[in-house]
Amino acid sequence: MQRRQGRVSAGLLLLLYQISRVGLQNIPSVTLGVLALNIFLFLNPVSPPHEVCISLHEGFYRKNWQRLLLSPVHHADDWHLYCNMVSMLWKGIMLEKKLKSRWFAYIIAVFSVLIGVVYMVLEFMLVKILDDPSYERNCAVGFSGVLFALKVLNNHYNPGRVSSVFGFQILSKYACWVELVAIHIISPG
Repeated sequence: MQRRQGRVSAGLLLLLYQISRVGLQNIPSVTLGVLALNIFLFLNPVSPPHEVCISLHEGFYRKNWQRLLLSPVHHADDWHLYCNMVSMLWKGIMLEKKLKSRWFAYIIAVFSVLIGVVYMVLEFMLVKILDDPSYERNCAVGFSGVLFALKVLNNHYNPGRVSSVFGFQILSKYACWVELVAIHIISPG
C-alpha cells in the first residue's frame, strides 16, 4: 500500500463532516487528540498496514513489540477509519465527561496495548485448539478492539441505554456487535 499523504477520500470527508456537526468545542480534549492522531496517521502512516499490524507471528515470535503500539492507530482504508473514529467520537464524548480526561487517557493507552496482547493470546489458542498454524499469521490493524472495550465500559456506566447505529435504534449492550458486523461489511479484514 502506498503512503496516503495528502489524500482526501469519501470516508475521511464524512468523518470530518461528523466532527464539524458535533463541533470541536464540544469534543473533550483526549477524544479530540485520539481522533487527530488517527487521522494524522491515516494520512501519514508510519508504515503500510501490513508492516504495523499485530499478529502472533510478528508480535510474539519475531519480538516486533512496536506493533502493539502502532496497530491500533493505523487503519486499512478510509471506511475503516470512518467507522472507528465516528464510534470513538460518540464513546469519547460520553465516557471522557464521566471519567475525566486524565483517567480516560490512561484507559485509552492501556486498552490500546492490551487489545493487541489479547489478540495474540486468542491467536495462540486458535493455533493450539484447532491445530492450525495459519492463525498465528492473521494480522490486525485498527482501533476496533479499543472501541469494543470502551463500549463495555460505557454499558457499565450507562446500563439500559439505546444507541443509534447507522440510524437504527439498538440496545447499547448489542450495539458493539452491530458495529462489528457493519465494520466487517464495509471494510472486510
